Amino acid sequence: MDYIIHRSLLQAVTLAFYTLLLVSCQPQQESPPTDLAQGTWVDLTYPFDKNTIYWPTDTLGFRLDTVFHGTTENDYFYSAYGFSSAEHGGTHLDAPVHFAEGRNTVDAIPISQLVGPAQIIDVSNQAQGDRDYLVSVADLKAWENEQGEIPPGSIILLRTGYGAFWPDRQKYLGTEAFGPEAVTQLHFPGLHPDAARWLSQQRDIKAIGLDTPSIDYGQSSLFEAHRILFKSNIPVFENLANLDKLPIQGSWVIALPMNIGGGSGAPLRATAWIP
Repeated sequence: MDYIIHRSLLQAVTLAFYTLLLVSCQPQQESPPTDLAQGTWVDLTYPFDKNTIYWPTDTLGFRLDTVFHGTTENDYFYSAYGFSSAEHGGTHLDAPVHFAEGRNTVDAIPISQLVGPAQIIDVSNQAQGDRDYLVSVADLKAWENEQGEIPPGSIILLRTGYGAFWPDRQKYLGTEAFGPEAVTQLHFPGLHPDAARWLSQQRDIKAIGLDTPSIDYGQSSLFEAHRILFKSNIPVFENLANLDKLPIQGSWVIALPMNIGGGSGAPLRATAWIP
């Protein structure tokens, strides 16, 4: 009887040990915040107005038309407006279907994929000296050497420093021109296709964003970073504001777009919470 008890106890201890070992070997995702009142909120979205920057081929920009503004016949104030905007302009989300057939549209992206711990990759020093700078795998590995491996479920935010130029089109885009011919004049940093491939294949990220008009740099004609990320259903946030106000690690991003059914992109209201 004692032998049976001892053997059962040994089996239980062994099982507990291997369970603990298995759990300890799994990558640990950061826990969500529990008290949002104990922290600071940072707005990552530029207002949509006459100064909003759109791609050079979009000459209409953002329009806000007055339906009514003033005192009604019943003597109370009332205002209402109509607006029009392209999907891709200002602070916005690129849905994977934008460059990957059959991948998620705006409304199909799970909300859980748009909320998560932010990891800030700061390449502002490199980008200030090179308008066509491409964030490389080496940049990502250098970050990990200092901060540790990118946690699963992270939202990557690339800080190039170009948010300081908003809304100056010349400084932000590299050109003030409009129309198809202006596209060849675009100069701003982006993500190297190899880095996009490394993030999508070697790391488990929810989404990626940056403070420039596109995840591909201004001179891109093949939009490879878009295509690589979107093939893996990883959405992109573009024209983000105030990334310089976020710590390298420790903040949480909530990036919720207008829920456009079947959309390839949408205006985005992105915020960050800093404990």
